[in-house]
Amino acid sequence: MPSPDEILNAKILVVDDCADNVDLMLEILREAGYANVTATMLPDQVCALHRQHNYDLILLDLQMPGLNGFQVMKGLKEIEQEGYLPVLALTAQPSFKIAALKAGARDFISKPFDLLEVHKRIHNMLEVRLLYKELAQYSRKQQELALHDPLTGLPNRRLLEDRIETTVQHAVRHQRKAAVMYLDLDGFKGINDTHGHAYGDEILKQVAQRLVGSSRKEDTVARVGGDEFVIVLGDVNGLNDAREPASKLIEVVSEPYLVNGLTLRLSTSIGIALFPDNADSVSELIHAADNALYDAKRSGKNRYCAAPGGPSSSAPAPAPLSLKSVATTAA
Repeated sequence: MPSPDEILNAKILVVDDCADNVDLMLEILREAGYANVTATMLPDQVCALHRQHNYDLILLDLQMPGLNGFQVMKGLKEIEQEGYLPVLALTAQPSFKIAALKAGARDFISKPFDLLEVHKRIHNMLEVRLLYKELAQYSRKQQELALHDPLTGLPNRRLLEDRIETTVQHAVRHQRKAAVMYLDLDGFKGINDTHGHAYGDEILKQVAQRLVGSSRKEDTVARVGGDEFVIVLGDVNGLNDAREPASKLIEVVSEPYLVNGLTLRLSTSIGIALFPDNADSVSELIHAADNALYDAKRSGKNRYCAAPGGPSSSAPAPAPLSLKSVATTAA
């Protein structure tokens, strides 16, 4: 539940075309301890102000010249399409009360003001509004957790598959190719067994940072479990466009890691699959890259291999990297 301080610091906008009514409501709110209160006598400014400030409560007079309160609410509903319309209607007309609720207002205050009623309705509505925001934020966090790896913050397998599907569709539309690189860390189990999982987790976070830093902004870097990562490359012509990134990744992963004063080393093996050369569906593309990864492991690790079957799979191996411990081959 929102705390008393959160309620008193909520953002409130008073909208009324009568200066005396505005002054009275501002006085009521400030005497009650509300610290973040503003007002306008120009109803056509309300929507723009709400977009800018995202008010927790809008005290809205329904009878105003030019743009009336009902028209203002219509504009506010376009802003809060999936949210909570924070409007507390102010009216002296009994018939407007139900109409205001039907138009989207959450509650109403009758004119002339009853001080106890004003305090209670404002407090109750702010409590509900802030609780709604808390729940919406919690829902967003849960959705974020459902699509991202909690340790590294990278997309997880669920989001990865969606990103591959989007990349493949783009490749089809533009008559291009896409590449999936499946990475597995060499020697990671030994670090976990020797130094413990806390060291292993730190290594995984550092690896994730290096993979993201060595990839294009438009590429997807995902962690799919354990010490396995997948990188999706869009807008490629063929295997050659994936070889250089693979070699770069092998090099950056092989650089030493400093964890709690210890210098640790490991390497990575990579399997590469191309769409549509090696597969024409998301699951088959991942599977082809995974199989190529195991070819790289069986060939000595610390290298990349491309999935067989595509027109570029028999391309000659690239020149070795400058690091003596790193060798790269293409299947």
